[in-house]
Amino acid sequence: MSRLLIGLRIWWIAVVFIVIVLLVVFSANYLGLRPTVAGPDVEGIDLPPGFVIDVYADDLGSTLLSFGGPSPGPRMMMIKDGLLFVSIPNKGLVAVLPDRNGDDVADEVQVFISDLDYPHGIDHYDGWFYIAEESRVIRVRDDDNDLVADEGSLEVIIDNLPTGGHYTRTVKVHDGELYLSLGSSCNVCYESNELRAAISKSHLDGSNLTVFAEGLRNSVGLAFHPVTGELYATENGRDWLGDDLPPDEINLITEDGDYGWPDCYGKNIYDTEFNTGEYAGNPCNDTGMIPSFVDLQAHSAPLGLTFYDGDSFPEEYHGDLFVCFHGSWNRQEPTGYKVVSIDMDTREVSDFATGWLGAATISGRPVDVIVADDGSLFVSDDNAGKIYRIYYTG
Repeated sequence: MSRLLIGLRIWWIAVVFIVIVLLVVFSANYLGLRPTVAGPDVEGIDLPPGFVIDVYADDLGSTLLSFGGPSPGPRMMMIKDGLLFVSIPNKGLVAVLPDRNGDDVADEVQVFISDLDYPHGIDHYDGWFYIAEESRVIRVRDDDNDLVADEGSLEVIIDNLPTGGHYTRTVKVHDGELYLSLGSSCNVCYESNELRAAISKSHLDGSNLTVFAEGLRNSVGLAFHPVTGELYATENGRDWLGDDLPPDEINLITEDGDYGWPDCYGKNIYDTEFNTGEYAGNPCNDTGMIPSFVDLQAHSAPLGLTFYDGDSFPEEYHGDLFVCFHGSWNRQEPTGYKVVSIDMDTREVSDFATGWLGAATISGRPVDVIVADDGSLFVSDDNAGKIYRIYYTG
């Protein structure tokens, strides 16, 4: 073989190698593709002094390659009569994780209901279990308390929800009303269906479904303040405005409020990349858009949130808002992959549980957080397929 052909072959091998490296770097930084390093313990998770994290449940659905959006494992949680329920959308089921011997580890994974269409949000009220699937909201009963949904009890209370795009649905019951959150169908656009990029409200039987608040691109987490009853929601901002824009948000939701998406974000900042029309003044303020309650680091992907109303944490955490950051995909330097606490008086955001994000890998992606009956926190992780328990020892 001539030296020229050998040189060309070496050159092509070098080009292919460089292209592969660039694709790997691009995929890791801009598509959120990172290998998952999962182990049986949580030694790498950092917490404030006095706090401990253990694995409460494992093997709930994991992935070897982390990517943007929902992963295969456990997502939204609720507690009823001391029992932890969790949705596992990719398996089409809601599971119960009982701890009968009181050792703070789930004894088994029992299927409460299965064969559902990507079940996500769950709640319980007055004997009914409410479950939000991608295309509908259902409710079931368990009157015999065998931790299996009663046969024949399933009722479809809201049907024909728009599908695709942001496909997770979150449901909460408060003061005898049902609240339902649907994300947008796109990154940034004007929606044709009013239920999208909005939080809606209905009667408990699904009737009188109306938009409660709009302009919310993707509010996955909903939480009612245990004292004031006010509704707070996380908000995932749009992509492709750079590493630090727009901020993700915590919003204080008011009835008939418009939170600005797709034209506005954060503290009523006008999105001139999307809406290129000429304007005078600030159209976000002029049209009565509601600014964010707290701005968060862009692309953190805040999902579940809860107010700490337990009594086992130090006083400084009482009343704080805990929020799970699922982690970035549309950012050159990854961010998120942690749990933060927010002081509701100062609105200061502080890291609480970190360490799932490594230099080139991840070990987990927090999704939802709730307060257990003993004052500890449960945190779900849909990437590692685990549910963690965080408690204070002092």
